[in-house]
Amino acid sequence: MKPHLRRELSLFDTLNLVIGTIVGADIYIVAAYGAGSLGPASVLAWILAGLMAMVIALVFSEASRILPVTGGPYAYTCEALGRFAGFITGWSLWVSSWIAIAVFPIAFVYYLEYFIPLNVIWEAVIKVLFIVSLTLINIAGVGRAGKVNDVLTVLKVAPVLLFAILGAVHLALNPAILTGNYTPLAPMGLGALGGVTVLVFWAYVGFELVTVPADEVKNPERNIPLAITLGMVFVMLFYLITNAVILGLVPWGVLAASNAPLTVAGYSLMGGLGALILTAGAVFSIAGSEEAGMLSTARLLFAMSRDGFLPRALSRVHGRFGTPHVSILVQNLTALAAALTGTAAGLIELSVLTLLLPYATTCVSLGILRRRDGTGVPVKSVLGVLICVYLLLNTTPGTIIAGLLLVMGGVPLYLIFRKKNLK
Repeated sequence: MKPHLRRELSLFDTLNLVIGTIVGADIYIVAAYGAGSLGPASVLAWILAGLMAMVIALVFSEASRILPVTGGPYAYTCEALGRFAGFITGWSLWVSSWIAIAVFPIAFVYYLEYFIPLNVIWEAVIKVLFIVSLTLINIAGVGRAGKVNDVLTVLKVAPVLLFAILGAVHLALNPAILTGNYTPLAPMGLGALGGVTVLVFWAYVGFELVTVPADEVKNPERNIPLAITLGMVFVMLFYLITNAVILGLVPWGVLAASNAPLTVAGYSLMGGLGALILTAGAVFSIAGSEEAGMLSTARLLFAMSRDGFLPRALSRVHGRFGTPHVSILVQNLTALAAALTGTAAGLIELSVLTLLLPYATTCVSLGILRRRDGTGVPVKSVLGVLICVYLLLNTTPGTIIAGLLLVMGGVPLYLIFRKKNLK
């Protein structure tokens, strides 16, 4: 008998899971990426990347309605393209999400240092405490983890939303500041728009993870697609307004030189109090994204183990809490090792690259599933594949090689466990 998970996540929990996995350290980091290459026109990259992410999110939304089971892209690809393609898809998604889990402790320490100066030893201690505490919350039950994510999502979105509203009002009352910072709109032209769009795209990813714990969502056929659609609309508007305000308040040259653009923008709007509020928001934002990512990603290991393609121990369910505790522990402790040894920039680039395969295979799988029921291949599936190709072509060769090695590292696991399953 296969182990079963508890259905405890409501629509509100699932919606917050979508927003929580997307809105994280990225808005606090990526906001400055395009300023040095495009100036104020970098807001165009946020629009383009948001539209690309929305197309792929709609693919995931429909796929989750057709096949509302734990595993997300892994399950869709298994059904449409076979078990090997499904395994590689699931493995690639897990690698990407696992790398992202390792990024957030690094970013958490970076923003925490605004309040408390830390040496190397204390940085390591904070990273350990950060991951261990969130690991214990996730093991204690998906319901508890979902409620914690609800709170963290509100705490991390509220400061930035407040900043965006106050900033928009300030700029409306002082139009000279707005026109001054937006003139010229594209001081260096639009030649770098494609490259900046790839970087900004990272800020929109995460929606795919909400499809993974489908067995723990109440009424998943309705709630998952609805949560993805509502969540993506909110996030896109939230990002566009926030970045438009940042570029209106702060000269693009100042943003380009900053590692903490929202702190700089908060200071320009409300002085030290504004910088303090937005830095506190960054701390909550990073913690919220990490908690949501941990909850969803561990279910990939659970699903692949339950299907016999990873060690059986990874599909064990805790007798009291009803959570895949072994998967959570293995995933988070290995991510901790990466967080202690890796760099944020290198980990982020790898995370995005390894995510393109699950995106592409899900787009292809939806087309196949739709053809089976006689409705034909949807346009969004074709567009999704083309978007993945575009992003891949704008990735550096070194990152492509490293990502390929990580993804192909799952092939021996598939062959080993496939052989065991055939016995």
